[in-house]
Amino acid sequence: MSEKEFKLVECPRDAMQGLHDFVPTALKTEYLNLLLQVGFDTLDFGSFVSPRAIPQLADTAEVLANLNLDGTQTKLLAIVANLRGVEAAIKHQEITYLGFPFSISETFQQRNTNSSIGQSLVTVEEMLSLCARHSKKAVVYLSMGFGNPYGDEWNYEIVEKWADILVSKGVEIISLADTVGISTPEKVKEILPKLIAKFINTEIGIHLHSTPADRLEKIEAAYYSGVKRIDSALKGFGGCPMAADDLTGNIATEDVINILNLKGEDLNLNMAKWHEAMVLSERIFG
Repeated sequence: MSEKEFKLVECPRDAMQGLHDFVPTALKTEYLNLLLQVGFDTLDFGSFVSPRAIPQLADTAEVLANLNLDGTQTKLLAIVANLRGVEAAIKHQEITYLGFPFSISETFQQRNTNSSIGQSLVTVEEMLSLCARHSKKAVVYLSMGFGNPYGDEWNYEIVEKWADILVSKGVEIISLADTVGISTPEKVKEILPKLIAKFINTEIGIHLHSTPADRLEKIEAAYYSGVKRIDSALKGFGGCPMAADDLTGNIATEDVINILNLKGEDLNLNMAKWHEAMVLSERIFG
């Protein structure tokens, strides 16, 4: 692999969470087990949140119990939204990463986790402490990192301020998240290089949502910005049900793979298993 050493994070959890019809646990498990064989660095597989908030993910613990981790190097990431979720997730040795959505939009933080930014920072501190004691790593998503639709103040200085605070608390992985697809290639190229240059000991990733029309330009912008950790979802499925009624999809993994291959990056993926997962996805997403 090139000096960039890409970490591809596949996000079936993000893709499925907004689906209206419940996906049977056995089908979820079959799909995730295929994705585990592809060779991604990380699989964002589930979430320990209230089943009332995200009914689709109420079976995360059961799904986890049926995952086949033999022979895979892919690490598991679970999303948590409060201390109760953290305490549930850390009980599972199979999980490497706990992801927390930390919004720099006060409106969205309340909407997404029913807590203020200040309260969420306390949750992050508690999560970091528990992760350290249970050999887990925290991934903090800097949500609404490219702006927000709520009229909350946004500028690069606010992004950098919260990144600085999180790093000072001990966060080692920050993923800049565009929850509603408001980013542009220009914003990506403006913000990411500054963050990567300032926080040289922090892993800076990107979690973009997009419409199909501008996916490729955003991926290209992220690549040339020097990002090494890229979140995406097969076929661009999904979005955040807490953010909008009309979901803006994820960046499509196949687009990320194609662009990185064209750049000469050796991703070392099992494309046969990837194509099997593409076929199986039709039973989940239609």
